[in-house]
Amino acid sequence: MNEEIEFILDTAKEAMEKAMAHLEKELRTIRAGKATPSMLGTVMVDYYGSQTPLSQVANVNTPDPRTLSVQPWEKNMLQPIEKAIQIANLGLNPMNNGDIIMINVPPLTEERRINLAKQAKAEAEDAKVGIRNARKDANNDTKKLDISDDLKKIVEDDVQKLTDAFVKKTEEILSVKEEEIMKI
Repeated sequence: MNEEIEFILDTAKEAMEKAMAHLEKELRTIRAGKATPSMLGTVMVDYYGSQTPLSQVANVNTPDPRTLSVQPWEKNMLQPIEKAIQIANLGLNPMNNGDIIMINVPPLTEERRINLAKQAKAEAEDAKVGIRNARKDANNDTKKLDISDDLKKIVEDDVQKLTDAFVKKTEEILSVKEEEIMKI
């Protein structure tokens, strides 16, 4: 019986960790005024007919805090990469100089900062929903077990402690990201 309880707790923890990993991935794509290669992490390039992540067809660097440079491994990929960056709708304007693509990252306006903070908050809420769904699944699985009501209550308390810890961690991550976005 203990194995079933451990399995339920492990499954819940794993689901909550996945929600956190997804949150961190999504927050990396929200830019906070400073150029980072991860800003182009969602860009998919048409590479000989198949959609390929930009990082697999080019080298992305930050020569300075306001500039991204994209150096394709094949020179004939300059146009498809430039097109993919424009299609990605990241609010960036790529400039092709024939060898590399340079992207100037404009400073964020106050309005844009507020919108990005709202976007980050929405991502955090999604993560919390995922965490709460994991809690609900664990509690439902616990109710199906053939154990005493006292033991069920203990397991539910453990699941709640796990939920509280992950929600707190989500709040901390969001707080750091909002601070980063709002900092000029």
